[in-house]
Amino acid sequence: MATAPALTNSEKKARLVRAYLGRHPVWCAWQVTYRCHFRCRICSYWREPHAAAEELGPADFARGAANLARTGSMLINLAGGEPMLRPDLADIVAALARTHFPLLTTNGWRVDPRRARDLWDAGLWGASISIDYPDAHRHDAQRGVAGAWREAVRAVEVFRDTRTAGHQRVNVMAVLTADNQDDLAGVVDLAGRLGANVMVQPYGVLKTGEESHRPRPPVARRLLDLHRRHRHFLSNPYFLGRFDAALDGGVAGCRAGQATFNIDQRGLVAKCVEDRQHPVGSVLETPMPVLLARLRRRWRDNRCRACWYNCRGEVEALYSLRGLASAVPMLFADGAARKAACRTVSF
Repeated sequence: MATAPALTNSEKKARLVRAYLGRHPVWCAWQVTYRCHFRCRICSYWREPHAAAEELGPADFARGAANLARTGSMLINLAGGEPMLRPDLADIVAALARTHFPLLTTNGWRVDPRRARDLWDAGLWGASISIDYPDAHRHDAQRGVAGAWREAVRAVEVFRDTRTAGHQRVNVMAVLTADNQDDLAGVVDLAGRLGANVMVQPYGVLKTGEESHRPRPPVARRLLDLHRRHRHFLSNPYFLGRFDAALDGGVAGCRAGQATFNIDQRGLVAKCVEDRQHPVGSVLETPMPVLLARLRRRWRDNRCRACWYNCRGEVEALYSLRGLASAVPMLFADGAARKAACRTVSF
């Protein structure tokens, strides 16, 4: 069977809007691997046994992407684990980019100019690099690898310098914890100096079960103030404004299964990354309408308030007028994200 031609960015945006208006999912987290060479204190994936042999290949991603595209185009975040451990990552991006918007979250360790260019050329829409502190010592301690901060900063610079289109976003992604909540302004400043945007999400206790990393409220007002003063701080104010509620009992109304879902390294689909032990089917074998029906049933039964990850809060912002108004320029105005970087509002 002949392969359908790749969609243009405009066609994909139109399909994304139709999916949103039709109340279909618009965001998918696809864990391309759960393997990781870091030893992060705020994550336990590295403690679990994972083998490359259980991971899907590029042809599988192409099949899965075609199934997902039956209901529209999506923002697909390639995560894990550490995606850059996959030598075929550019081929995976190319398979997804024909009909979707592939994004990448990485610790930055294995980024070099050739691989970054290959990823951009393959159709990568944006790259987020994890940096939790404005200094190397504490970031390296948190991530469990000496040199982690240095390599993350270098990765930001490499992705920044190799991009070729205005829509290609480079973000610093900070995980807010009890240990760094007073230092986030330094991370925002660092991202600005690097010519990158910055986003934040709170530590989720579901990752390790360790409560001591959880940020101490109140933090929302401080985050909103940083957002107001720094135009390269791209986290949605709707999302930021609910951090205190998320840290004190949780935010009701999770849309996992309705607006978002997770795919693991084997292609198994679940309503979210923290519910991956209860898949509803396979993106390779289960028709998309069936997956959607099963995901919706999980969504209707979902009462979880345990996380406020950006894959939840940023997407839920799209279903409020204020949040949607803040998100649309970043989603649909090519070049807007690049223009925002490094431009701060001074008082």
